[in-house]
Amino acid sequence: MEAEGLDWLLVPLHQLVSWGAAAAMVFGGVVPYVPQYRDIRRTQNADGFSTYVCLVLLVANILRILFWFGRRFESPLLWQSAIMILTMLLMLKLCTEVRVANELNARRRSFADFDPHHFWQWSSFSDYVQCVLAFTGVAGYITYLSIDSTLFVETLGFLAVLTEAMLGVPQLYRNHHHQSTEGMRSPSSPPTMVLMWTSGDAFKTAYFLLKGAPLQFSVCGLLQVLVDLAILGQACAFARHPQKPALHAVHPAGTKAL
Repeated sequence: MEAEGLDWLLVPLHQLVSWGAAAAMVFGGVVPYVPQYRDIRRTQNADGFSTYVCLVLLVANILRILFWFGRRFESPLLWQSAIMILTMLLMLKLCTEVRVANELNARRRSFADFDPHHFWQWSSFSDYVQCVLAFTGVAGYITYLSIDSTLFVETLGFLAVLTEAMLGVPQLYRNHHHQSTEGMRSPSSPPTMVLMWTSGDAFKTAYFLLKGAPLQFSVCGLLQVLVDLAILGQACAFARHPQKPALHAVHPAGTKAL
């Protein structure tokens, strides 16, 4: 009887928690890029941010959206991909404008040059948009032709989440190569950014498991958490020794470097 009497409180509370978790999934992934965007805009210097991060996340989220057409999953995960694509395009636009403004005498390069040596190093934001649209069109057409193949659809989903899961590996390698996490943290402060990565990816993985997302999401989410824990271990280990000067500075609010 008491349980029934509490339904008026528990049901809306459960719904509120569910909405909060969904909102965190949709917008949580782009939060680290907000201070980074503001920092680049303020300093007019984008050297610490690799636009290849944008490339990886654009590919991963476009593939995830295409995967949705073959195997439907939670709507918040679909909206998360759309928001991330928009965010990466905004980051690309800002970085391109800043880089071109700082390289007045540099040769202008475009997507239409089809020069593999300068891929993703173009002088105009419109060239990046053309590339993204071309990739989306080709991938979308292949998906349309193969949508009835279970093997293709499952492989597409695996590639989408694996691409994103590997985003932290270059940072892991960079730290190992330099035997330092300089640029990610200050010597006297805790590895706050790494903890943010780990907690965010752990939350995301838990969401995948609890919401019954496709198996690819959960497996790659666990892989991403393991990579985060490895970077966290590096940050703690290297903090005990003097850090070597980093060759390339990274914005403190930065994301996993490529």
